[in-house]
Amino acid sequence: MTAGIPVSVLSPGRRTVLSRRIRFLVAATISYNVIEGVVAITAGRQASSSALIGFGLDSVVEVLSAAAVAWQFAAKDPADREKAALRFIAFAFFALAAFVTIDSVRTLLGGAEPEHSTVGLILAALSLVIMPALSLTQRRAGLELGSRSAVADSKQTLICAWLSAVLLVGLGLNSLFGWTWADPLAALVIAGWAVREGLEAWRGDPCVTGAHDDDEDDCCEGEDAGRSQSSGGCTAE
Repeated sequence: MTAGIPVSVLSPGRRTVLSRRIRFLVAATISYNVIEGVVAITAGRQASSSALIGFGLDSVVEVLSAAAVAWQFAAKDPADREKAALRFIAFAFFALAAFVTIDSVRTLLGGAEPEHSTVGLILAALSLVIMPALSLTQRRAGLELGSRSAVADSKQTLICAWLSAVLLVGLGLNSLFGWTWADPLAALVIAGWAVREGLEAWRGDPCVTGAHDDDEDDCCEGEDAGRSQSSGGCTAE
């Protein structure tokens, strides 16, 4: 069974398993991001680090995105809530991009210079390991089930992993060399990616990603063969 298998081929039992898996992953993502947000904002205030505070607020956006998918899969027929969940996720991407851009520009224009933060470095390193694992697992389940919103939410989680890398590099360079400009410049690149992903989620692109790898191509293959056209994507009912 491939990751991009049409939903119509899946047995009811398999669809139930995948739906439960996605709900579990969403709950795990929400729980981790709540903890991550509290720790990051607290450490950021202590170190006067706009990057850490921004990272913590990004966790709030992650929780909202994950909650949208949880709301969708709480329905008897998740497909009925697919479009609304995608719209919400798109707005979450745009909010993330807006905040990161504003915060980065403020730092570049002479905002308060952050101090060294050991807690921030450890948190960024942990998130860089945990978030990609959550994203990959949810993406695979979403592709197999044919859920565009689950795949979109997995991309939101992946952006959090990229922001973790940006935070780790920024805090590290600041601690080692005092290069306060490295973090905001890299964050602006991530903000641009967030805008692109938000636009794709808004349009309901089948696999909600800019890099179409083999799994995603499989997801979108055979669009006219036995698949519902009502949602305009990979979901087949």
